[in-house]
Amino acid sequence: MSKELGVGIIGCGNISITYFQLAPLFKGLKILACADLDPAAARLRAQEYGVTAQSVTELLANDELDVIVNLTIPAAHFTVSKAILDAGKHLYSEKPLTITLEEGKELQALARAKNLAVGCAPDTFLGGSHQLARKYIDEGGVGRITSGTCHVMSPGMEMWHPNPGFFFLQGGGPILDLGPYYIANLINFLGPIKRVAALTSMANPTRTISSEPLRGQVIPVETPTSIHALLEFVGGATITLSASWDVWSHRHANMELYGTDGSIYVPDPNYFGGTVEASGRDKTILPLADWDHPFARVNQQRPEGPRANYRTAGLADMAAALIDGRDIRCSIDRALHGVDVMTSILKSGQDGNFVATTTSCTQPAAFGIDEALALLR
Repeated sequence: MSKELGVGIIGCGNISITYFQLAPLFKGLKILACADLDPAAARLRAQEYGVTAQSVTELLANDELDVIVNLTIPAAHFTVSKAILDAGKHLYSEKPLTITLEEGKELQALARAKNLAVGCAPDTFLGGSHQLARKYIDEGGVGRITSGTCHVMSPGMEMWHPNPGFFFLQGGGPILDLGPYYIANLINFLGPIKRVAALTSMANPTRTISSEPLRGQVIPVETPTSIHALLEFVGGATITLSASWDVWSHRHANMELYGTDGSIYVPDPNYFGGTVEASGRDKTILPLADWDHPFARVNQQRPEGPRANYRTAGLADMAAALIDGRDIRCSIDRALHGVDVMTSILKSGQDGNFVATTTSCTQPAAFGIDEALALLR
């Protein structure tokens, strides 16, 4: 296979900017074309980033493209991803892979039948901080992980997103939107999940947008906006995951994992960087020693402060895996298991029972300094 894959993008909304801006950091990728149901959106991105704007039909038939990235809204992921695979292209999808397990299994079967690769965000677990935590756990720094807590809570997406309505429809909500970051990182640390239980609720049946340009518009809420879940891992660990868009402030840490010999404190899985802290049996909490992982280095200045942002790393790892003939870290098996976990959480909240997962996966290979450097130009 060629040492560089031609890449097309379907969906030219806000998230596409990240892919266009960051893909040039990585070897093996060349974005050539983009498409959107709104031709004007595709033309705008094409002009901004020097690629070709096409219709969706034209892009699917483009022989220069090896892989197509699906950046549509979650409710459209299945239909668009299936069309990409039917066109004989490798697929990389934004999270979640699909909004139902059945759809995800259909994509998995189709990809296998056509001998096509599928990768799926999030790729933030490849970040330097999370890989430092993975290294420390793998080396026995806190002993065997037995339990932990995860919290991702805020007032909601309507405070800042320019078009937040879809976040509150079926297929949205904090567990399907933000849960993938946490579940992918937990799989990175601990492997697959055996069963889940959850309590779910919504604070209000409608939301009022306070961001521009739709300020004042009232939108319906069709999915739970507060989820308190229990995850039991195949390896025996039990983790609490709380995800909510009904919380104005809190003091919970993003992720804490407790082991037989200590504890480790992991920064927000939505990002690549941050400080990792740990303690031993003496209970003294200290930052882990510096580890000059490329994907922990600050490369962006944001209003909220400096940030390490290497989104598109998962796509680059997929390209390298296709070229080298190895496992994709952001693989469909792991993404599908994440969908299984998240939809099982929602089912448990609806039915009031423990729900066993019906899929499994392996831990992704660790992603150290050398592996990260190998992806960068």
